[in-house]
Amino acid sequence: MPLLLCKDDVVKVLNMADCMAVVEKAFAELASGTAVLPLRTPITPPDGLSLYMPAYLKEMGALACKVVTVYKNNPQKHNMPTVMGKVLLQDHETGDVICIMDGGYLTAVRTGAASGVATKYLAREDKGQIAGIFGAGVQAKMQLWAVAEARDIARALVYDVSSDAVTKFISEMGSKLDLDVRAADSPDQILESADIICTATSSPTPVFDGSKVREGTHINGIGSHTPNARELDTAIVKRSKFIADSYEACLKEAGDIMIPIGDGEFDKSHMYAELGEIVTGTKPARASDQEITLFKSNGLAIQDTATAKLVYDKAVEMGIGNKAEI
Repeated sequence: MPLLLCKDDVVKVLNMADCMAVVEKAFAELASGTAVLPLRTPITPPDGLSLYMPAYLKEMGALACKVVTVYKNNPQKHNMPTVMGKVLLQDHETGDVICIMDGGYLTAVRTGAASGVATKYLAREDKGQIAGIFGAGVQAKMQLWAVAEARDIARALVYDVSSDAVTKFISEMGSKLDLDVRAADSPDQILESADIICTATSSPTPVFDGSKVREGTHINGIGSHTPNARELDTAIVKRSKFIADSYEACLKEAGDIMIPIGDGEFDKSHMYAELGEIVTGTKPARASDQEITLFKSNGLAIQDTATAKLVYDKAVEMGIGNKAEI
């Protein structure tokens, strides 16, 4: 009988610090060769997109598959969200599905957690840093939460084309993190003062001028994840030490790196390392306080699998969820 966990159940048991810890282990497994990670498999029914994201983490004993769907007509036709996700967690010894859980909140937190891990290893270690967030949606909130776990943040600036979204972001995240969060009047205002920048928008084109980024800045790019879209311009990619969540994913899914490579600006060797190589110490991280570091996140199934195992273990311990007869 698999355990069923709704969104509220997942929210009750999942926090950023714990998620960062297991996501860090997952990237270490990927670098060490104990993870199995196929690229996500897309299927396109007439009205939407369905993505299948399986992974296996041998050392963590975690085996799962996330199913994500994107149906643009859902809100109007069915009163349902455009994007939905479920995770099926299996017993890695028997193969039996032991848990089916909502994947929305899990995906948001694990995406933030990857940036948190990257920030832990790549950002400068100064006290009282300023975080700059592009975007004010759910993913942007998770980015700030993770960065605040990884570094001592004194203040955050947020920029979004929606002033209402910014107002809500400031109210929610200022209270949640007990942090001074302010609206930025322009992208340049963030570039002028931020030590750590996160891009979490739906923009298909660059959201700031990369030539204006200060030396020593760390950047987490998470919003764009298709070959023809990019939040980061060629200038900042060229100026940065580029760390990928996965070389393969970046070369097949990330317009941020694919577009400048296609334009002949540089080749794939510009990618310095995968995050797992940094975590395991296979390659050194930041070389100086002047270096600009850039983590490009596409979102990997190892993150979902590690987080799903964490959620399941904590739910069982706390007696949360319902058993289903199948």
